[in-house]
Amino acid sequence: MAIELANHIYRDGEGMPVVLMNAYPVDHRMWDVCAKALADFADLDDVPPFPIWAPDMAGSGASPVPSDADSGPRMANGAYSEALDRLAKAYVDLVKAAGYSKAIWVGLSMGGYVAMDIQRLFPEAVGGLALCDTMAASDGVGGEARLTMANAAEQTHSVEPVMHFAQPAEGDSTVKRSPAFIETMSRWISEQNPAGLAWRQRMTYGRPELGDVPGTIDVPTVVVSGENDPTSNPSVMKPLAERIAGAEFVAIPDCGHFSAVEHPDTVARALLALVRRVQER
Repeated sequence: MAIELANHIYRDGEGMPVVLMNAYPVDHRMWDVCAKALADFADLDDVPPFPIWAPDMAGSGASPVPSDADSGPRMANGAYSEALDRLAKAYVDLVKAAGYSKAIWVGLSMGGYVAMDIQRLFPEAVGGLALCDTMAASDGVGGEARLTMANAAEQTHSVEPVMHFAQPAEGDSTVKRSPAFIETMSRWISEQNPAGLAWRQRMTYGRPELGDVPGTIDVPTVVVSGENDPTSNPSVMKPLAERIAGAEFVAIPDCGHFSAVEHPDTVARALLALVRRVQER
């Protein structure tokens, strides 16, 4: 058995697929507007159609919650020490099963951890990388909040412990404070499986140290950072980009953690530039 991913194909085409990996605590729908913009901008620039996919991360959307057997060993605190590696393999297997040897991996936040673990384990499957509002360092002691959230979601069988992701905080972007964003995020979160929310936090807590990964990247890469992101703003993301040979860095003003939702056109233009760099290589 292996971790199952429900794939969503925005567009078919030729060449390397662009694989969009979602953030916590939502599913692939966070890419809907950005993916359409990416396709539209590519058409306007006469770039031949390339595949654009967005699998639901395991335990989100239509992807089932992995079993304990599929997730691997559990730590004493309930976190999974091999689950991120197994999830990375599931994404690579999905691409290979469709007949591709490489993809352009795009990860936002938790999706960025998957992208970096794919680079760590399967560099031969990486044709390009986009790291959006994420980090390479592990949580350290601060990660305990992940397990608290996971336990709360399981014990209450509800999404209530993560609904705060939809609520604006002091210093948040204009978009994040808007009624439309709050309504959309609240709806997406309300439709998640609490067990899947818990699994993703246990998977992330137990992830391997990814701090050395940026220095190993030798493919076209873009690093995207919302200037209002409380955890992955340019003070975190620019030094990350500087450790990646030839990486482009894109800082987005008045943008929080969910850059692809808050400023989908800006992220789409950065992704199209990345696709073109990969194609020119």
